[in-house]
Amino acid sequence: MPVLSRAELSRTGVVFVALLLAAVSSSMRATSAVAREFRAADTQAEDYPTVQALRYMGALIAERTKGRHEIKVFHSRQLGEEKETIEQTRAGAIDLNRTNVALIGNFVPAMNVLAMPFLFRSIEHMQKVLDGPVGSEILGSFEPYGFVGLAFYDSGARSIYNGVRPVKTIADLKGLRIRVQQSELMSQMMRALGAEPVELPYGQVLTGLANHLIDGAENNWPSFVTTNHYKHAGHYTLTEHTMSPEVLVISLKAWNSLSAEEQTIFKEAAQRSSRFMREKWHDLEEQSQRKAQEAGVTIIRDIDRKPFEDAMAAIYAKAARDPAAAALIERIRKVE
Repeated sequence: MPVLSRAELSRTGVVFVALLLAAVSSSMRATSAVAREFRAADTQAEDYPTVQALRYMGALIAERTKGRHEIKVFHSRQLGEEKETIEQTRAGAIDLNRTNVALIGNFVPAMNVLAMPFLFRSIEHMQKVLDGPVGSEILGSFEPYGFVGLAFYDSGARSIYNGVRPVKTIADLKGLRIRVQQSELMSQMMRALGAEPVELPYGQVLTGLANHLIDGAENNWPSFVTTNHYKHAGHYTLTEHTMSPEVLVISLKAWNSLSAEEQTIFKEAAQRSSRFMREKWHDLEEQSQRKAQEAGVTIIRDIDRKPFEDAMAAIYAKAARDPAAAALIERIRKVE
């Protein structure tokens, strides 16, 4: 064996200790960095299907990561209205966010296509689009805007309701002040139908209806009932003008903090939570419609949808100016 001088022995010892400390430090960083609680935002109530789905996803992630990662769900607008939480998620202050595509469309252009009125022929058509290659490509388009798309949740079909009169034709909408989401596309749609759009945060709609600041709004069955809107808007017209889904996103900052293996776990858990959510959603839709009927809400089912669809011509003409949007609309319509 070579004989080392005292100086060489000293240098060797220093190197060994340094390597040992680096290894321990690296191990400690790996252990502490991975253990994290992710904050998820949802504006809906605690028992709403999307909130249940987020908790289900969190349970799957906790199980797969052996408790290193957990998701804490803030429901009922605890972290703010959707528009605010989207901005916070983009900045990395909120980790996960469940939002409607119409609102996140202000940041991610492809989302505006999914919010287009009368785009999907049925719920089945929408699900086939979102579960296939088109849906995967759309989720993959979020990163340049500060998000990563994880999964789509169902949101049913949105219809118009009001407390003034039954809406049986497009003429019946003239002059009605109808709340829409904080989205220029939704305002354009309502103006095209002859109504006056009023952009309001979701949490202010009940007060607006109760105080007659607005005449009505547009939403799906569960939102119409769980928010008590049905108590102030007794006419529900099945226009089913949009079937825009919900989308679950994670901030790019939070996503980049995960290892490749953990990213796979998050994506798989999100996809499973989407299937879980659909089952819960279907049950809640039936319960909500039944509750509205029992409360005496007038449901107008037999309407001629063609005039409503024809009124969207200018909106589609404007969308067609964008080659990417026009191509996506065409691909969606071709899905059988």
